[in-house]
Amino acid sequence: MSFFKTLAVAGAMAATLFSGAAYAEYPERNITMVVPFSAGGPTDTVARLVAESMSKDLGQQIIVENVGGAGGTLGAGRVASSDPDGYTVLLHHIGMATSATLYRKLAYDPLNAFDYVGLVTEVPMTIVARKDLEPTDLKGLIDYVKANKDTITVANAGIGAASHLCGMLFMSAIETPLVTVPYKGTGPAMTDLLGGQVDIMCDQTTNTTKQIQGGTIKAYAVTSPARLEIFPDIPTAVEGGLPGFEVGIWHGVYTPKGTPEAVNTKLSASLQKALKDPNVMARFAELGTAPSSEADATPAALKAKLEGEIARWKPIIDAAGTYAD
Repeated sequence: MSFFKTLAVAGAMAATLFSGAAYAEYPERNITMVVPFSAGGPTDTVARLVAESMSKDLGQQIIVENVGGAGGTLGAGRVASSDPDGYTVLLHHIGMATSATLYRKLAYDPLNAFDYVGLVTEVPMTIVARKDLEPTDLKGLIDYVKANKDTITVANAGIGAASHLCGMLFMSAIETPLVTVPYKGTGPAMTDLLGGQVDIMCDQTTNTTKQIQGGTIKAYAVTSPARLEIFPDIPTAVEGGLPGFEVGIWHGVYTPKGTPEAVNTKLSASLQKALKDPNVMARFAELGTAPSSEADATPAALKAKLEGEIARWKPIIDAAGTYAD
């Protein structure tokens, strides 16, 4: 090995050692976890459960900050442009993947503007309707909306939201365009569904479980591969007549690109502990979901998931022709 190459290798090793030493005490102050959706929504619920448990493990408070707007891209953009020091992290859902196609102009590259911490959970969706809608099962619902396609309304929490994506997939599956009604968040959309101002919504169990259990909305199907323990009487969408209709809203934790590897490793280890926390596991179960496995709560698994989901959703979005500037 030449003198200069030896010097370069030694310098790289020194830099690595310095970086590790510099962040050995991380975190030394509060961490901000940006949720790119409104407070009280399903992604916010997931974030607050995880943040509380991770705070205990890390010894510093993780403060959840809601930065909603533009289908999650405002909050994600804020994190992408933040200092890569480990004190600003992002908890985002499947919208991280779909935004790559949905939005013609993004201030960041979803794949390359972030480092990865790990997957958190994959939440099933539910196809629900106002409680007095006439059909009694999914097949009947499909026939009904096809016959009334010009008057049936489908609520969603805005372009790029989980409910928007699932609603778009539903319309694609039944080959019938419907009148969509976008809201500024899941809360207002659910409020109008409860009040009967809109007819249908497809949203995460984290947002619909209480209403289904209370009988204030009507549930037609879950989008998981098998029925959920929490809803054993609700068939899957496949059972109800929609072959291949399986979709889960996965959530992951990210840091700005360039965050020290030692920080990402520590955050990932803390996330893995949080997902084994009995309280987190119990609350997730109440919401119809489950924590990601230890193997999935890793940087490599999250990166692979994002890459695969961008490829999966691009043709669906392109076929629908729904884009945002």
